[in-house]
Amino acid sequence: MSLSDTIAAIATAISPQQGSVGIVRLSGDRAVAIAQQIFYAGGKQVWESHRILYGFVKHPSTKTIVDESLLLLMKAPRSFTREDVVEFHCHGGIMAVQQVLNLCLEQGARLAEAGEFSLRAFLNGRIDLTQAESINDLVGAKSAQAAQAAIASLRGKLAQSLKYLRGKCLNVLTEIEARIDFEDDLPPLDVEWVKTEVTAVSTESQQILATADRGELLRTGLKVAIVGRPNVGKSSLLNAWSRSDRAIVTDLPGTTRDVVDSQLVVGGIPIQVLDTAGIRETEDVVEKIGVERSRQAAQSADLVLMVIDASVGWIEKDAEIYATVRDRPVILVVNKIDLALTPSPSPMGRGEQESLTSSPSPAGEGEQEQILTPPLLRERGLGGEGIPMVKTAASQQQGIEDLEAAILQCIHQESIAAANLEVAINQRQKACLLRVVQSLANVQIAIADQLPLDFWTIDLRDAISAIGEITGEEVTESVLDQIFSRFCIGK
Repeated sequence: MSLSDTIAAIATAISPQQGSVGIVRLSGDRAVAIAQQIFYAGGKQVWESHRILYGFVKHPSTKTIVDESLLLLMKAPRSFTREDVVEFHCHGGIMAVQQVLNLCLEQGARLAEAGEFSLRAFLNGRIDLTQAESINDLVGAKSAQAAQAAIASLRGKLAQSLKYLRGKCLNVLTEIEARIDFEDDLPPLDVEWVKTEVTAVSTESQQILATADRGELLRTGLKVAIVGRPNVGKSSLLNAWSRSDRAIVTDLPGTTRDVVDSQLVVGGIPIQVLDTAGIRETEDVVEKIGVERSRQAAQSADLVLMVIDASVGWIEKDAEIYATVRDRPVILVVNKIDLALTPSPSPMGRGEQESLTSSPSPAGEGEQEQILTPPLLRERGLGGEGIPMVKTAASQQQGIEDLEAAILQCIHQESIAAANLEVAINQRQKACLLRVVQSLANVQIAIADQLPLDFWTIDLRDAISAIGEITGEEVTESVLDQIFSRFCIGK
């Protein structure tokens, strides 16, 4: 990669016969010259910075019209990359934008690498590394809260906090090193001031560090698997929850043969819901594959919704299924409460344990199986106190709000909502901040043990370096490659 190259790429998502507008972007010293070779503006339109021109993209040799388009010119340094940038706003679809891109490449531009426009913006001082990462987060945001956090970081909220902390560390380091180099010419070091400053930076770093889990949750979301016996209403629950006919629903057991997923947002958290095939012993080859996939989906899920039939109650087969998912966070969903023969004695609160009906009921194939209440479940070692339980009547659209509340409680949504959403660090930033906190702890130990000032500066410099790695003030080429390789081409 060379910053002296002029790069080009399609900057919008392109699908056949879809999208009204497609954008081809150029950045570099020859961006304007290349544009002038292929774009013909009618009349007396002036090629000035931040002006939109109307015209045609033509082949420079044959003069064949490739597309009717708008051209947006942004001269350096007043552009995203702080280089000359030209954008062709073409008709959507594949052919128009691809032909325009090919003409740019034929005139000397190079196809941009993934994230190279944002990388140039960083290298040219237009944005820092936290802002660059927030661009990718914004593009991939799956919820309004994730987008809000990304925009706040893009506006420099995280960078400002980190630069402030780094500045405080630099001030302390300067005072210490001055005493080392000019001990006889300066008054004694104010050790209490140093301890106060180091403690303050450590405390604020830990507060930012505490947002890592929330940030990861907002970015990646939660995977939730719906499991249970056949015909307990798993697909009906998914349809009611997603307000769609995403899954096929019949009265026949074994209708769902494969894992069906749906994307939802609950309390600002993206959730991938997996409706799985009913788990049972079967000789049907296809259904058997579906059952195995159901078990795999349950094991890979962050949260399992185990659905039972309220009109039947808890039976041995439910206990067998629960035994396979008990190592995952589980919410017990008591569905079909509208069909229950023996209603539960009291309404179920959020996350509250509640006994089910204990009357016998048919278990299939003419057999009678004992219905187990949660106390019996605990006696058999298959459960415990605090298993959240929710009542639903999926066919009647009832209980969905209670289900969402129970899910949010499981992921501690209350603390997330109360926290400052303007800061939500990623895993790379978390690793750097852990170094900061540890290094500052080492400084505090060195002060307490009354070690020489040189020992204080070693860990203080490491803390400063770690903060610099987050913002990009101190970063290696390999780190940059790792970060920007996750970007899409054209961004």
